[in-house]
Amino acid sequence: MITVTGATGALNGATVDHLLERLPASEVTVVVRDPDRARHLADRGVAVRRGDYADPRSGAGSLAEAFAGADQLLLVSSNDPGGDTVQLHRNAVEAAATAGVGRVLYTSHQGAAADSPFGPGRVHAATEDLLADSGLPWTSLRNGFYAHSLAWLAGPWRETGVVTVPADGPVSWTTRDDAAQAAAVVLLADDHVDGPLTLTATEAPTFADVADLASELSGRTVTCEVVDPERWLADQVAAGRPEHVARFTLGMYLAAAGGFFAGTDPALGRLLGRPPTSVREVLAQVPPNPPPGR
Repeated sequence: MITVTGATGALNGATVDHLLERLPASEVTVVVRDPDRARHLADRGVAVRRGDYADPRSGAGSLAEAFAGADQLLLVSSNDPGGDTVQLHRNAVEAAATAGVGRVLYTSHQGAAADSPFGPGRVHAATEDLLADSGLPWTSLRNGFYAHSLAWLAGPWRETGVVTVPADGPVSWTTRDDAAQAAAVVLLADDHVDGPLTLTATEAPTFADVADLASELSGRTVTCEVVDPERWLADQVAAGRPEHVARFTLGMYLAAAGGFFAGTDPALGRLLGRPPTSVREVLAQVPPNPPPGR
């Protein structure tokens, strides 16, 4: 049995869809906080169980009970902005150990590192430590930085002709669906990877490179401007973004400048059986001009 958490979210929801292309629904279980949101999966014959990292409890209705019978468990990382994310992950890992799960796969990040300027990178590193100490067989899927994030991280360059960032560095932009498809392939494989598995696109362009690609695709000149981080923060807050959110985002740019997202690995292409989606393809899917009225 393959059990998947967070199946009503974009990443693991897509992984479940890929699994159901190759497995009968009776071999897949999903664990979600709100079973009503997973009715579309229940209608396809998938077992839906309630489970919440924030509510591990014990006995009937526990998180361990939701994980019971799992030969493999795909844990999605929590995106609860107000929660203690490492503690939430600890609850999930401990429940998996209690349930006797055969193997845990965790949606980590390429930039997982205790010294990363980007908060989630530190969370992923701490979670991998929890898995290493759990006694369970485990694999962390270190996905590249999700390429859909470019829609806001590169800023309103379509309107301004400028990609304005507070720091620049290489990022192996990787599409979420490529990562989801690869997760399904890993779950269905006969052999298993122990520990981290890096899944990235084949290139790691900087924001300056992204600006050059945007110029080629849009037919207009798009430049990249690196501004002082404090000025960038002030501009973000002036534009209405909460300061804590802006500082969180700043960590991503600083981590990029520090090389935390620079590495690439051929494993994703091998798993997909095709080249991963490139940044050029991602940008080409976006209309070159802003919609009318904006």
